[in-house]
This record gives sequence, C-alpha cells and structure tokens, in this order.
Amino acid sequence: MANKTFKLNTGQDIPAIGLGTWQSAPGQVKTAVSYALKVGYRLVDGAYCYGNEDEVGEGLKEAFESGVVKREDVFVVSKVWATYNTRVELGLDKSLKSLGLDYVDLFLVHWPLLMNPEGNDDKFPKLPNGERDIIRDYNHVDTWKQMEKLLATGKTKAIGVSNYSKRYLEQLLPHATVIPAVNQIENHPSLPQQEIVDLCKEKGIHIMAYSPLGSTGGPMFEAEPVVKVAEKHSVTPAAVLLSYHIPRGSTVLAKSVTPDRIKENLHSLIDLDDEDMKLLNGYSDNLVKEGKVKRYVYPPFGVQFGFPDKL
Repeated sequence: MANKTFKLNTGQDIPAIGLGTWQSAPGQVKTAVSYALKVGYRLVDGAYCYGNEDEVGEGLKEAFESGVVKREDVFVVSKVWATYNTRVELGLDKSLKSLGLDYVDLFLVHWPLLMNPEGNDDKFPKLPNGERDIIRDYNHVDTWKQMEKLLATGKTKAIGVSNYSKRYLEQLLPHATVIPAVNQIENHPSLPQQEIVDLCKEKGIHIMAYSPLGSTGGPMFEAEPVVKVAEKHSVTPAAVLLSYHIPRGSTVLAKSVTPDRIKENLHSLIDLDDEDMKLLNGYSDNLVKEGKVKRYVYPPFGVQFGFPDKL
C-alpha cells in the first residue's frame, strides 16, 4: 500500500500517501522531509503560506544529495497564496527559490479568494478594524487563467485547486481550457464532502485529502465505527483514518515531524474491505443527514465559499 499510486488526468502518477508540512514546527521540517523520503515517502506537500518551504527545500536537498532518492522520483506540491492570486508566476517563483527546485510536480490555488496584494502584510493583510483585507469583487476564474499559462513555462508539471466547493468548481469549469488535475480538500469520515468528491470523479479531478485525522490531537480516534474497524484489523484508529481514502481513490496527506510516527503512518495503510467502508460511509451519511458534519479547517476570511456546512 505504501507504494500505491493513482493516475492524474495529466498522465502523471501521484502517490496514494504523502507527507504534509502544514503547521510543522520550525527547525523540524528539514529532518522530517529528509527522513520521510528515506523511509519511502514519494510525495511532499507544501505551500508558500506555511512559511517553511526553505526547510522543505533543505530536506529535499539532503535526501537528493545522500542518494536516497532522485528528484524525478519525488512528487512535490506547492500552492499560490491568496495575496498572489493576481501574480501567480511570482508566487511560484518564490516557492521554487525556497524549495531549491527548477519545477514542482503540482501547483495549486490555495484558496479561491484575493487578499490585497498591496496590503500591509505579505500573507495576511488586515484592515484598520482587524478584519482581513480582501478584494471583494475578485473573480477566482481570473487566477485559473494565469495558472493555465504556467504550464508553458515548465515550472510546474500540473495545476490544480485547493479548498474548492462544488459551487466554485461549477463556476470555474466552463471557463477552463485545462481541467484541474487535483482538488485538495479537508476530507475524513466526519467531513466526507461527497458532493465534491463525486463531481471531481465525474470530471477526472483527483482528490487529495488533508487533515485526515480531523485535526490536531486526532479528535476522530474515538468515533465508534473507526474504533470498530481498527479493532477488527488490529491496527490503530489513525491507520483506519489514513487507509479510508485509498478505496475512495484519493491521495491522503499524513502530517508529522516525529520519525516513528512518520514511518508508522506510511506503513500502517491497510486494505479496507467493503464491509469496513460501508460502516464508515454509513457514519458519514448519518452526520450529513443530521447536519453534524465537522469541518476543522476554515480560516476567518469572511467569504462564503459554498460549502453546505458553512451556509
């Protein structure tokens, strides 16, 4: 399972599991990335906004120079931040410089909004009242048109989106000459987002799931169906929550800077059978019906992104 891949609409192979670097503590990211590649990870997910791409780049360099892995065998992901959505090539150039790379394998629109590129902060400009400085008449389709032009530069092999709802995808797709290769979304049994998953499957857009354990501390570890499936297979709840995405046809991002946990996450993936998925999907369906789905990642942008649980 650790070596499993999926095929993108570009023809690229994307690993089924990758190392996430969001919120990883400064000073630990380099070692985490280098170690992850040493033990078998072949996908590293990052973003300009995370503020640690310099360390990600150092970890990649260490792994490449040690001979553990070659650049062409690692799938590197980055994202254009919301203050650069009118300057996407500049955003990509900044990430490439930090990463020490000539290209990334996938470049995503991090969020479909524009924060003031001329505001009082490079990443989180604010208005005098403390609210985020957002350009309200921005059209996210304009960013996608810039993304499409990146492909001719060779600086990224594929382009995609992140945090896109069904509504936003339906706004984007009629104007796209390149269909996004990926939509990276928060995804787990407590937030199945099936309407997005189904639309992406129909359009050939691959789902990449972040926050698969729910959030910091693994709040889903005690969910009854997760515990039941874990006991059945004699594995941890974390193993079930990571493995849940594979039969869904999705890539999952496992985040840790602890060597033992990094290794365990990769090698704990198991084959969940139809009975397991029926149990987990039933849990999800009930949460949807009862209006009790739980989204753990929703920055205070003050923008309506079209997610049913945030209407």
